[in-house]
Amino acid sequence: MQFESTRKHYNIASIILAGGKGTRLHPLTLNHSKPAVPFGGRYRLIDIPISNSLNSNIRQIIVIGQYLTTELGHHLSQTYQFDNFFPGRLDLITPEEKPNGQRIFFDGTADAIRKNLDVILELPVDYFLILSGDQLYNINFQKMFNFAKEKDAPLTIASLPVNENDARRLGLLKIDNESYITDFFEKPQEKEVLEKFRIPTSLNPNCHITKEKPFLGSMGIYIFKRDTLKKLLLEDPREDFGKHLIPTQLNKDKAAAFVYDGYWEDIGTIQSFYDANIALTTASLGLQIYDEKNPIYTSAHHLPGANIKTTSITNSIICEGSIVEAKEINHSMIGLRSKINAGTIIKNSVLLGNSTYSSPIQTQDVLPDVFEIGKNCVIEKTIIDEHVKIGNNVKLINKKNLSSYDSEKIFVRDNIIIVTAGTTLPDGFEF
Repeated sequence: MQFESTRKHYNIASIILAGGKGTRLHPLTLNHSKPAVPFGGRYRLIDIPISNSLNSNIRQIIVIGQYLTTELGHHLSQTYQFDNFFPGRLDLITPEEKPNGQRIFFDGTADAIRKNLDVILELPVDYFLILSGDQLYNINFQKMFNFAKEKDAPLTIASLPVNENDARRLGLLKIDNESYITDFFEKPQEKEVLEKFRIPTSLNPNCHITKEKPFLGSMGIYIFKRDTLKKLLLEDPREDFGKHLIPTQLNKDKAAAFVYDGYWEDIGTIQSFYDANIALTTASLGLQIYDEKNPIYTSAHHLPGANIKTTSITNSIICEGSIVEAKEINHSMIGLRSKINAGTIIKNSVLLGNSTYSSPIQTQDVLPDVFEIGKNCVIEKTIIDEHVKIGNNVKLINKKNLSSYDSEKIFVRDNIIIVTAGTTLPDGFEF
């Protein structure tokens, strides 16, 4: 008797672009590559595109990295392991020296794929799904793939309705009644260009266009036919998909727009990162993480549940391994292994957590540092990176109401305080 797997494997592979420096997410990217930045208390940003691929039964995945790849590589190797019963492949490609002595570095999204095309084309698939390593969404890529095959489109672009402010930072699409793309413009700023891309609500009931969101923005998610991608990369030597290769392809062949109407966020700034974390505390406004049929995968932490004393907690998430004696935690995300001492008040803040409770460094005379927030502190609208030690009676409240500020340990972006990884703040420190 033969048994067949109940899971259908699709003729498509995912390529996840994870090589950018993330300059707009500085200073969090001082110590992490952007896709490896902790998110939601227990995940990394890279877990989102990988999990959406796996939940869509796409099990051949290539991640292309370049900047600070050690942490990213460690996370991937510890988290995503396939076997004979659940076969798959996940490879991390990083810059390397070729046999001819040439050192390869990637200059953009398209350039990263072009310079690794020999490896990518080894995958026995007819379609490639191109994703970013720093976006949040819950998408069933099976639906998008079926749509691409139904339209017989050499290129399919995922899109969603957006308002005017968001339209200025995205590629805009115009489509016909059959969802084929008729025009495209990358990040328009002029009013007359925007008006050209305003879509009437009567165009197509499947378009989800409303008066509040009258534009159709590219999500930077593409499905290419294999031969189309190969030919395009070789014909157009420029480095970026959105700016260069997508317009080239649209000028030469048909393309379709798959319209998505759920949650999507591009983590491009400190503000968007902060908002996306805080949104999780509502369990309804942000990324859907409470869905056991479509889980967000990450490393197995093997930690006990949070130990909470007499703390008053409102609209917050307290992750595993945390030891909380605080007075109050309100509207905040508390990451793994967070230790918060008595009398402390935390409001509207994001603690990224820790990979260990204390530093492994110990000398004969000095005990290792414990990563914790001390007693009687006040922390408001602050992002605290990993492995931070905060003394007693510390106040992080942005008392000067700064919108931007840089120092060695403390930064401000969009009125949000950021404490960088490995920082120690002494007793009584105020900002």
